[in-house]
Amino acid sequence: MLFGALLVQPVASKLPADGSDRLAYEQNTIEVVRQIARSVVAVRVMAESEPSGAENPGRRFAGGSGFVVDGAGRIITNFHVVAMALGETTDEVVELAPDASLMVSFLDSPDEEHEVRVLGANPDVDLALLELLEPDRAPVVPPIALADSDRVEVGQKAIAIGNPFGLHSTVTAGIISAVEREQPGVAGIEIPYIQTDAAINPGNSGGPLLNSAAQVIGINNTILAPAGAFAGIGLAVPSNLVAETMGELRAGGLSGFAAAAAQLPDRPRLGLQISLRVQDYPEPLREQLGLPDHGVVVTGVSSGGPADQAGIRGPEAIVLVDEQPFPVGMDVITAAEGEPVRRAIDLQRVVLEREEGDVVTVTVWRDGSERSFEIELEVVPVEAD
Repeated sequence: MLFGALLVQPVASKLPADGSDRLAYEQNTIEVVRQIARSVVAVRVMAESEPSGAENPGRRFAGGSGFVVDGAGRIITNFHVVAMALGETTDEVVELAPDASLMVSFLDSPDEEHEVRVLGANPDVDLALLELLEPDRAPVVPPIALADSDRVEVGQKAIAIGNPFGLHSTVTAGIISAVEREQPGVAGIEIPYIQTDAAINPGNSGGPLLNSAAQVIGINNTILAPAGAFAGIGLAVPSNLVAETMGELRAGGLSGFAAAAAQLPDRPRLGLQISLRVQDYPEPLREQLGLPDHGVVVTGVSSGGPADQAGIRGPEAIVLVDEQPFPVGMDVITAAEGEPVRRAIDLQRVVLEREEGDVVTVTVWRDGSERSFEIELEVVPVEAD
């Protein structure tokens, strides 16, 4: 029996080449990038390293991302992106260190750098606002609108644009994996991050995380990965924190709770410890204890301190759930001065605005009901909180 050779000819594609073959998901990503990419910048930081032991002084470089956030051409980025270049900082001005520089470049002219200064910074939420020194030389690009991050839902689309590993205007896409993922930020204060599986790598910090309407839902901030590279867990500062902080950033200088605490080590305090939110408790335990729907858990009270004198109570016992300890029998602070308290920073901000001797009224959940306590602020050691 004879077998003839089978010649397989390639089949010519019959799909249209005009873009009509694209899925709606793909086309949306393309449109978002077209609309937004020109407003995203690469940030380059240079600072002089100081001699330490056997090390020689020299230049250090770092990079990150940012984007134009208002009609004046100001650029938002992460505080940690620019931190190594900073020198003297006060609540009125943020200066660069001697021989340090901050430069940004735009997609329209990636090889042309533009010098910027730090107008304002807030380490609490890891944000810094940059201002072009010669705005007339820079490309004119539209600001990117901020979305309401409280409306972000798990499973929705997320697009990240940034400068990972120095690769200008890199685009990645994924979904929102979680919201209010509490993690300590650069200042050690808990930030309710948005979690995404859109690829975020070193250099993405400060760039926008966008929704399908080309609006910013978060500022790409950090990754959780043992090797320091993308492993499917990226965290972004919610856009509502950016909006809340923008007034202070535009006013200039260093702002925020951490900055003030560093400048005022003998500041007045409540004299209590807070390390958990109600939401951190497993749902079955929350229901068993009848905990409120929001609030921060009092995990310790300084003996003889302001909160102790006012009658605030710490935990009576600890229970283990999957080998993780949870305090029980303690007070839960749900409001301060009539405003809801959902995170420790909500309470910290109220205290920061007051002086020694001022009285702070807190609403406390205890044994299934709420009551009010008046706490007179005193100067107590920082370690007591």
